[in-house]
Amino acid sequence: MAEFSRTFMTPKESPPPVGYSHIAKVSNATLIYLAGQVPMDASGKLVGPGDFKAQAEQVFRNIRTALNAAGATPHDIIKLNYYVVASVDPTERTAIRAVRDQVVNTASPPASTLVVVAGLAQPGWLIEIEAVAAIAG
Repeated sequence: MAEFSRTFMTPKESPPPVGYSHIAKVSNATLIYLAGQVPMDASGKLVGPGDFKAQAEQVFRNIRTALNAAGATPHDIIKLNYYVVASVDPTERTAIRAVRDQVVNTASPPASTLVVVAGLAQPGWLIEIEAVAAIAG
């Protein structure tokens, strides 16, 4: 049986990425797809109303919790999709990277997409993140 592998790449012909990889290539793995994680705690309460960084921190806590339940860790993430409400000042969006860098493997950062949206499913949510992770098996 072939071995599990996870490779992150950026072709030299691609624009230089800023803190992400253009390609995440996985072989012989179990993929774990997380639903969009939102800034709510385990009781369903919104964390950090109006505070983008606090909300991003809660979302990454929720990502860690979900991945742990599936037998994975944030270092296993191969893809992140960020949805950020348009009302968030673009300079505040840098908080995502600072928070993300505390949990993912920054030596091989996941492929990532950031989408600015008019709104999310609940008033007060400023960010939602989907994640895909890959583990051996």
